Formats: sequence, structure tokens, C-alpha cells
Amino acid sequence: MFGYAGNITIKITTIIMKIQCNNYPNRQSHRLKNYDYSQRGLYFITICCQNKKCLFGYIDNKTMFLNDAGKMIGRWYVEIENKYPNVKCLEHIVMPNHFHCLLHITTQTETAIGDVVRWFKTMTTNDYIKGVKENNWRRFDQKLWQRDFYDIIVRDSNMHFNIVEYINNNPARWGDDKFMV
Repeated sequence: MFGYAGNITIKITTIIMKIQCNNYPNRQSHRLKNYDYSQRGLYFITICCQNKKCLFGYIDNKTMFLNDAGKMIGRWYVEIENKYPNVKCLEHIVMPNHFHCLLHITTQTETAIGDVVRWFKTMTTNDYIKGVKENNWRRFDQKLWQRDFYDIIVRDSNMHFNIVEYINNNPARWGDDKFMV
């Protein structure tokens, strides 16, 4: 039994050494160090589909046309306020393969913006799987969403205005969008 525990220690040490020697990809967090993401404020969030698959509709003549999956994404977005009473859902846009939104944390609690996004991704993934099984929605590859999400902390009213404009005009700029495939 003691020898078995020793083998586990050796394996764990080997894994740690491989990680430290960069034998595995080192994912860098793009979150601000020492920033409390549960504090009051506005957060601009972008969540992308795995492999940039266009699953939520299409754009024609600079207008986003949501399919049933895209409408489902929008419904879960407004549900965030029911799950997290201190979070207000502001502007948002469901795009063919990604989602932009502006969330307002109104009072500081233990709930961080990452918790909100994680819950949203879980709920939408579960509902999407149901849509695949019951309504023949297009299948996705192992995950509906990419592992992480992009966030920008909105610092002032000018930045807020620019982000709202970006969200509202996103379908018109689809041809130039870095998420377009």
C-alpha cells in the first residue's frame, strides 16, 4: 500500500514538472489580476461557439435572423436576472456563432461575472442539446461554447455608449467580424 501511494506521488510530480516545463499549452488568463469581478459595474461579455460554428441563425442584408436556437439564447439571457437578482441584463445581440451582452452588477455579492457566464453557458448548452434531440437542431462538436469568454470592464459613460453602438451595429459589420467564418 505504501508503494502504491509513492507511485501516485511520482506521477503527480511528473505531471507538475511537465506543466512547469511548458510541455502542455499554458492558458493565460486575460482577466485583470487582483480585480474583484463581483463588484458593482458594467461588463461587456462575448461568448463564442466552439469552432466558430454558426448555430444561431444567419445574417442577410445586415440584419440578424435568429433560428429557434438563437431565440433560445435570448430567452436564457433574460433569465439571468431571475437567477441573479443583483445582475441586470442590458443590451445584447445573438450573432450566428457568438453572443455579445452588457451585464450590470448592481450590488456586490459573492457572485462574480464568471459565475453568471458559467450558469448561462450551462443552461443554454442543456437547452440546445434538448433542441438537437427533439427538434433536429444542428449538432455541435463536443461543446456548444468555447472554454472561456471575453470580458471588458466598462469604465465610463463614453465607453458604455461605444459598446452599446457596437452591439447594436454588430450585424451590419458581420462581413468584417473576426468571428465570421
